Amino acid sequence: MSSSSSTKKMVNNSSNEGSDREGSSSSSSSSSSEQEKAAEKCEYSGWVYHLGVNTIGQDYCHLRFLFIKGKYVEMYKRDPHENPGIKPIRKGAVGYTLMVEELGRRKVNNGELYVLRLSNRLDESRKGEIACATAGEATKWMEAFDHAKQRAEYELAKGGSCTQRKLKNMENNELNFEGHRPRMRRYAHGLRKLVRIGKGPEALLRQTSDLGDEHGKSDGFFKGDVGDAVEAHQWKCVHTVNGIRIFEDVADGKKRKEDVLVKSVGVVDANMDTVFEMVLSLDRRKRYEWDMMTSDLELVDSLNGHNDVVYGTYDPKYLTRWQSKRDFVFSRQWFRGQDDGAYTILQFPAIHKKKPPRSSYRRTNITPSTWEIKALDSASPSEAPRCLVTLMLEISSSGWRKWKKYQHSTFEKTIPYALLCQVAGLREYFEANPSPTYASSTTTVQSESSTSSGSYSEFLDGDESDQFYDAITADETSSSDDEDSDDDVEVLKKNDGKVKLKNVSWAIARLALKRNTAPSSDKELDASISPVSVNAVQVHGSLRVGKDDADADCWTSPDGQGFMIRGQTYLKDSSKIMGGIPLLKLIAVDWFKSDAKIDRIAAHPRCLVQTEAAKKLPFILVINLQVPAKPNYSLVMYYAADRPIKQDSLLGKFVDGSDTFRDSRFKLIPSIKEGYWMVKRAVGTKACLLGKAVTCRYLRQDNFLEIDVDIGSSSVARSIINLVLGYVTSLVVDLAILVEAKEENELPEYVLGTVRLNRLKPESAVAFEAS
Repeated sequence: MSSSSSTKKMVNNSSNEGSDREGSSSSSSSSSSEQEKAAEKCEYSGWVYHLGVNTIGQDYCHLRFLFIKGKYVEMYKRDPHENPGIKPIRKGAVGYTLMVEELGRRKVNNGELYVLRLSNRLDESRKGEIACATAGEATKWMEAFDHAKQRAEYELAKGGSCTQRKLKNMENNELNFEGHRPRMRRYAHGLRKLVRIGKGPEALLRQTSDLGDEHGKSDGFFKGDVGDAVEAHQWKCVHTVNGIRIFEDVADGKKRKEDVLVKSVGVVDANMDTVFEMVLSLDRRKRYEWDMMTSDLELVDSLNGHNDVVYGTYDPKYLTRWQSKRDFVFSRQWFRGQDDGAYTILQFPAIHKKKPPRSSYRRTNITPSTWEIKALDSASPSEAPRCLVTLMLEISSSGWRKWKKYQHSTFEKTIPYALLCQVAGLREYFEANPSPTYASSTTTVQSESSTSSGSYSEFLDGDESDQFYDAITADETSSSDDEDSDDDVEVLKKNDGKVKLKNVSWAIARLALKRNTAPSSDKELDASISPVSVNAVQVHGSLRVGKDDADADCWTSPDGQGFMIRGQTYLKDSSKIMGGIPLLKLIAVDWFKSDAKIDRIAAHPRCLVQTEAAKKLPFILVINLQVPAKPNYSLVMYYAADRPIKQDSLLGKFVDGSDTFRDSRFKLIPSIKEGYWMVKRAVGTKACLLGKAVTCRYLRQDNFLEIDVDIGSSSVARSIINLVLGYVTSLVVDLAILVEAKEENELPEYVLGTVRLNRLKPESAVAFEAS
C-alpha cells in the first residue's frame, strides 16, 4: 500500500491552543477573537489519491499532489515545490457549505485506501472523492479542509460587499460535475518558498506523514487519554505472560458468576498506524509471524468503510492434540477517536450466507473482543514512536480462576488465552521487524505574512465560483490533463500501512478530581427577571418519567457529576472537573418513529413547544436525535430555562449565533452506565463536537432553538448506533450536552442539560403524524 504524505505550513501571528482553533461568526468580541484564530493562513500540501469515474465509465485512481492555502485548493500531477512553474490540473475554492465525510476503508486496485467525500451540504449531488493510504492522513486532510472552510466563514463575517458578492456568485453559479475542466490560466508562483524535507512519490511509498511543528513536536490533536464521563472499572493485574500484563476487572466481581472481563496490555515499539494496519491485515505471510490463532483469514464481505466480515481457519493442534480443524466467521468494526486519534476495533462472532459450515471443519465462535491502539508521547523527537495496545475479552470463568490462582490449568490451552497472547505476538513481531525510519517528509516553517502574500494572491485569480469538490469530480481525461500524462501513478503498491480510527474511551475516570460547584445561572440567565415555574402536568412527552433506576422504558435527569468538563485553568493545564447541576431543566422527552426522517419537529402544531404552557417559558432548547433504522426513530428532548438568556453570554451567542459557530461549540458526552461491555467500548465516554462529527440543522424561532442531529449522516456514527440498537432494551445511557468553552472568560464549563435513558423499547415509540 502506498502512503500519501501531507505537508502543513502555518503562518501564525499568536500562540493558540491547538484544540481551540475553530471559527465562529458571532459578532461578540470573544467570538471575533475565535474567528481571527480560524482565519490564520494555513498551508497544507501532500500526495493523495483522486478517485472518480471517467467519461467511458471506468474507475480511476490517480496519485495527485494537493495544495491548500487559505480557502483555495489546487491539484497537481507533480510536486510544485520540486517543479516550479508547473500548472495545476484542478483548482477551486472551499466554500462555507463544504462537507467532508470520512467513508472509511475501500479496496482500490488490490489495495486498501481511506476515502474522504467532499460535498455541498445544500446540494448532495455535488461531490467528489480523494483517498489516503492511512486513516491518520485522512484525518489530517479533514483538518486541512476544516481550516479552509473556517477561512471562508471568516471572510464572510469580516468581508464587505465584494466578499458577499463573491460568495453569492459561488452559490448561484451552476456547477459542472461531468464536463471537462478548463485549462488553468495562471501558474502557481512562490511555492518554492516552502521548505520540504524528503524525496518525491517514490520515497512517500515508504514514509509516514506525521505532521509536527518546527521542533518536531506533535500539534496536540492526538493527545489525551482520559474520558469525559466517570467509569467504574477497577483493573487488577493478575499475571504477566511474555512481558504482557493481563488484567481482570474486579469492580463488580461479585455480580459476575459466569463471565469475566479481562484484558492484556503491552507497549509496542511502532507507530500506532502501522500496528492498526497489522491487526486488520489479511496478509498471511505477516500474520503467521505473530498470530497463532487468526492468521488464516479471508475477506467475506465489506459492509462499509468501517465494517467487514472475515472468515478464518486454524489447526487446534497448536493448543491441544487430536482435534479436528476448526473455522470461524466474525465481523469487525473500527473507529477512530475525535480527540486523541486512538483506534478501536470491535470483533464479534457472526454468521454469513457466503460461508456456511464446512465439511471436516468444526465451526467455532471466536470470543468477542476489542482492540485499542493509542499513541504514547515520545520523550524527544528522535525517539522511535511507540503505542499502547490493549486487547479486551469477555470469557467464561471456567478454568480462569484456577489458572489465576495456580498459574497452571487447561486455560492455557483455550482460545481466549491464545487471543490474549496476540499482544505479545505483536510486540515481538515489531521487535524483530522494526518499522523503517526515514528522514521526515515534511516540515513546518514559521514565516512572515509578507513572504507568502505573493503566492496567496495567485489563488485569488481563479474563478470564485469554482468550488473544489467540482474540480475533483471532473473527468480525469479532460484536456487539462493531457500535459505530463506519463507522470500518473495509477497502480497502488502495497506497503506496511499506518492508520487511526474512531476512539472509544478506555480511561478509568479520575475520581479524585475535585467537584464542580453548580454553575451560576446569573452568568447565563437574566437575574433581573423573576424565574418562571414549570408545571410538569401541563408539559409532558410521549416517553414517561422513570420512578427509579430499576424502571424501564423511561427517562430521568441525573446531575452532572458523572461527567468531566473543562475547568477554570483548562487552557493552561488541560485540567477537567466534575460537572454540577445542569443549567437547563429537562421537562419532557418524546420517542417517535416514522418512515421518513423527522425534521423541524418544534414547528409542528402538535409539538409540545407549541402548547400554551410551553409558550410561557422564556426559552426551550429542543434536541432531536435522528436515529437511522427501519423505521426511523427520533429521540426528542426538551430543556427549559426559567429566565431569559443574556444576549452577551456564551449560551446567548450559541442560541442566536451562526450555524458555523453552533457547529464548533455544540458538544455531547455519552456514558453507558449499564449494558453489554462491547457497546460501552463502542460508544465510549469521550466528548464529541456533534457539529463536526455529523450533520446538524438548526431552527431558531420564537422562544426555542431546535437542533436536528442527523446520526445517519456519518458512516461511523451509523455503525455505532446500529450496534446500540441491538442492545438498547438492556442499556442505561446517560447523555450530557454542553456549549464548549474555548476562551478564558468562558471557563469553567457548565453542563447545559442531562438525560438518562433507561432500557428503551423500540416498539414503544409513538408513530409521528406529519400532518
